[in-house]
Amino acid sequence: MSYSSDSNARPVPTDGKPDGPPDNPDDGSAVTDALAKVTAALPGGGEVREGQRTMAVAVAKAIANSGHLIIQAGTGTGKSLGYLVPAIISGATVVVSTATKALQDQLAAKDLPFLAEHLDVPFTFALLKGRSNYFCVQKAAELQGPKQQMQLLDDGETSRRFDGAKVLEQIDALIDWAQDTEIGDRAELSFEPLGPAWSAVSVSAGECPGAAKCPSGEGCFAERARARAADADVIVVNTHLYGQHVRSGGYVLPEHDVVIFDEAHEVEDIMSDSFAIEISAGRFAFLASRLRQVIVDADASVDLIDAGTQIESALTPYSGQRLVRGPGAEEPIRQALVTAIQRVNKAMSLLRMIDDNAPGGLGPKKLRAVQAATGLAEELLIASELGTNPNERRALGSSSDHGEDSGAPDGGRTEAATQQPSSDYAEDRVAWVEGASSTRGPVLRIAPVDVASTLSLTTWSSTTAILTSATIRSNLSLRLGLPKDSTAILDVGSPFDYGSQGMLYCAVTMPDPRSASFEAATHKEIRALMEAAGGRTLALFTSWKAMRAAAEALSDVKPKLPFRILTQSDLPKPALIKAFSEDETSCLFATMGFWQGIDVPGRALSLVIIDKLPFARPDEPLLVARRERVGDAAFRLIDLPRASMMLAQGAGRLIRTSTDRGVVAVLDPRLNTARSYRYDLLQALPPMRRSRDLGEVCAFLKEITT
Repeated sequence: MSYSSDSNARPVPTDGKPDGPPDNPDDGSAVTDALAKVTAALPGGGEVREGQRTMAVAVAKAIANSGHLIIQAGTGTGKSLGYLVPAIISGATVVVSTATKALQDQLAAKDLPFLAEHLDVPFTFALLKGRSNYFCVQKAAELQGPKQQMQLLDDGETSRRFDGAKVLEQIDALIDWAQDTEIGDRAELSFEPLGPAWSAVSVSAGECPGAAKCPSGEGCFAERARARAADADVIVVNTHLYGQHVRSGGYVLPEHDVVIFDEAHEVEDIMSDSFAIEISAGRFAFLASRLRQVIVDADASVDLIDAGTQIESALTPYSGQRLVRGPGAEEPIRQALVTAIQRVNKAMSLLRMIDDNAPGGLGPKKLRAVQAATGLAEELLIASELGTNPNERRALGSSSDHGEDSGAPDGGRTEAATQQPSSDYAEDRVAWVEGASSTRGPVLRIAPVDVASTLSLTTWSSTTAILTSATIRSNLSLRLGLPKDSTAILDVGSPFDYGSQGMLYCAVTMPDPRSASFEAATHKEIRALMEAAGGRTLALFTSWKAMRAAAEALSDVKPKLPFRILTQSDLPKPALIKAFSEDETSCLFATMGFWQGIDVPGRALSLVIIDKLPFARPDEPLLVARRERVGDAAFRLIDLPRASMMLAQGAGRLIRTSTDRGVVAVLDPRLNTARSYRYDLLQALPPMRRSRDLGEVCAFLKEITT
């Protein structure tokens, strides 16, 4: 694909500051010269990376021409400098959106400060997170006193699950910390606060009334962060927040010319998640606790709790099921939703009777409760109507009729604002009930079948988009609705010599993954590979059950293996990766959350084992709906690109530097036998030399780890 010839040139205002990127790019020498200068300043001296240079020129051209760019840049390319340098030089206002906190922190704490020092172009940058990541000055002010603090433990759930004294101790520590912090970001804390403690001094986007209506609006940490972002040339956010920006109609983030999605392979799923509706008993308990802080009438809170209980009871028989006709078409669920709407409406009527400026801090509490109730009422109404006859809709009245001005910039929209259903809403959404877990009951989820149309209308039509990742799905442009005539696609490869650094092993003698003998054969194969590597293994599984079975079998095997086996259940993710990295011969067994975003260079990770090809479950509701939409082409358009991307992500954990060596072992023989699609999977993997001989693979592992 090629770039659009229409430059959509932006005018230059009279104050001399460019409004967007320049219209006439040069031949790319300015970008490559700047890139050479900053890479030369890297610690230890930089190196010329042809892929990085190609990427930088392509990004500069896309921004100058107001075109879109999808660029696959393998591990080691230096993607962040490859897109940051041309973006900054362009003079555009840029949002960089990442899928993981680790990359977000790397950009804000390392890459951008480095460029600010070494790039001959002055610019400013800011990190912006969702509102709940910041300390809330107003809520903390309302906690000054033991009576107010003890109210936090009054909801029963906190008392059952947490040590009340510890919660109150942490609240005091958080309030003390807030006196010294300039940013108020939870990430600055030296300890991980308990959920109720942080909840007591923070506010979600769905309940914040906005700075204009808050007595502490001028000192609000979240508003300060937004102000810094509004003045910055480069704004770093996560993709979940960008999804909320799209969902709100563009009211969450400052205006910007360019959005760069790093880890772009995650964009579709995160956007779908951001646009989704989620209804559970927990939301009613949350609203009831907010109501009790404002209203003496205990019946209203009890009614809300009861409404949540009714919804939980109605959802339970449908656990794990897709609601093909929609929640409104299932009478028990619809009746529970209707009752819930009535109870929430009653609570809002009681709240309206309280003056916004009521003494004793009731005013701000009332506004937060109204905000939370409004969002819940809107989503309940959407859920109740999904699947009903169009003539029955709106019988209960639009929840927007309840709306008081939220104080948000548009007089009512917030980061949690929801779109009202259209006549074809049922066709565009899929609803299902997620089963209960150890910490919560069943949850009703409603999500868009695809996000392409929304992004096409709201984002791609007005903002230049750069999407990059080490692994790009073959149909990413189609899945995201990018315009075909103005979207370029480029693969700049990787600087690593995969042919000599790595080996891809396909275990062709393994039984079919669906057979009863596969599990035992897997454990035997894993043991042989781990022994050859002397540990140093990241074993990736497609299910928790398979991971636990393998860990148990290999921990109890005799003779006992001479290295430590860690599992995903043992420690929090950062601590687990740290333990795995520092104990060179240890092995880490993990599931899908570890197939990407794990960076362990060196000999500590010399072997990646993948138990099965990562095809999604056939009954996953959202994917079922997407398959139905494309019909007979579902496997090639939905399942195969997704599995190829995940397989490449898993394999990508192995070679992280130019000196790393190792093996990627795929224990699923379909990588060799599935003639109709094996080529697609192999094409997605790094070009390592291949082997089907376990003896050859074990010899290579012993050679590189001895």
